Amino acid sequence: MPIFLDSRDAGFDARFAALLEMKREDTPEVDEIVAGIIADVRARGDAAVIELTERFDRLSLTPDTLAVSQDEIAEAIATVPPEERAALERAAERIRAYHVRQLPQDARWTDPEGATLGWRWTPVSAAGLYVPGGLASYPSSVLMNAIPAQVAGVGRLVICAPTPDGKANPLVLLAAHLSGIDTIYRIGGAQAVAAMAYGTATIAPVDKITGPGNAFVAAAKRRVFGRVGIDMIAGPSEILVIADRDNDPDWIALDLLSQAEHDESAQSILITDDAAFGQAVAQAVEKRLETLERRAIAGASWRDFGAIVTVRDLSEAAELSNRAAPEHLELCVADPVALSEKITHAGAIFLGQWTPEAIGDYIGGPNHVLPTARSARFSSGLSVLDFMKRTTLAQMTPAALKAIGPAAETLARSESLEAHGLSVRARLDRLNKGEGA
Repeated sequence: MPIFLDSRDAGFDARFAALLEMKREDTPEVDEIVAGIIADVRARGDAAVIELTERFDRLSLTPDTLAVSQDEIAEAIATVPPEERAALERAAERIRAYHVRQLPQDARWTDPEGATLGWRWTPVSAAGLYVPGGLASYPSSVLMNAIPAQVAGVGRLVICAPTPDGKANPLVLLAAHLSGIDTIYRIGGAQAVAAMAYGTATIAPVDKITGPGNAFVAAAKRRVFGRVGIDMIAGPSEILVIADRDNDPDWIALDLLSQAEHDESAQSILITDDAAFGQAVAQAVEKRLETLERRAIAGASWRDFGAIVTVRDLSEAAELSNRAAPEHLELCVADPVALSEKITHAGAIFLGQWTPEAIGDYIGGPNHVLPTARSARFSSGLSVLDFMKRTTLAQMTPAALKAIGPAAETLARSESLEAHGLSVRARLDRLNKGEGA
């Protein structure tokens, strides 16, 4: 059974805080293992990657077979059923249309002192996209990572997707093809992250690494950050649903289970202003767990980390949601738009009972790579901007330097940075002599 909380009860704040602070991943030894793997890949390159792939994925490779060949890709894509191909193509189309609108604009203007200022945006040169492997891998993750990078204009895109026992998911290869990516390395884990960050004789290094993965991949991304950029350190999936009594309890139960089935460490929370409705949802969850294919995983998640919270009203629900800063937030209420205006922290918001979070995972358009573990308080989901850099521009005229240069010289002097001040003063002295104006 999940945790039941009521905001009217004594000690509620402490219990709610404890719910949010539950440790859902306990991997104290992972970082040490990952450090050794990264060091090995840096020292031995391809040889280390090949040995580690054989150990963890039971797959023997050579430098020539690290990447999936074009013939293999074509052969696998040909096995995709037409209905699944059409669905993936539709998803790619919608995801691309959404992300094209995120492209930022360059800017340039002249201020009152005559200085020309601005910025320009340019893509990173190369990006590596990590895709969890095996037959349970997710082609939707390929689209969500690759399409924003492609829209941003990244020049070189590669994928690392492990293929345990040599088994690749044809839909993953099709998703890569639809995203314009031809280079797919059949390696995974911390060794794949290290290879993309530092390079090997066969795998050229990239500038940015994105994509989900297990605890070893997350730890590797954390360790290589600084050498390369990363999107985020993602934890177990989570969903928070705010729902009033005018909903089908079974619908809400399925929405909660849609995240619980991801991982035993996932967290699903319902906040409602009607205790009886909360009980009805809990019963609907239990009924669904009797037949759900991934009931062992979903059941463990719901039992260990699930919660149903009863509140006085929807305003209080919004306050608690902001404390939780959930990865996914569903607003299944009469006026979801109005309630959304009270939400300040959420990775993605799904408005109304006809917008299940699962639509966002596949075909809605917005990105499904989202901040977890309350990091929506300070970060955003993956976007085109994650694959671009902003460079500022500044150009002084003699008149502009004469107008603002003395203030710069004063500030440099106050910081005891003599050369800073002198670099401005030398130009001002030239102007004061009537030269260069």
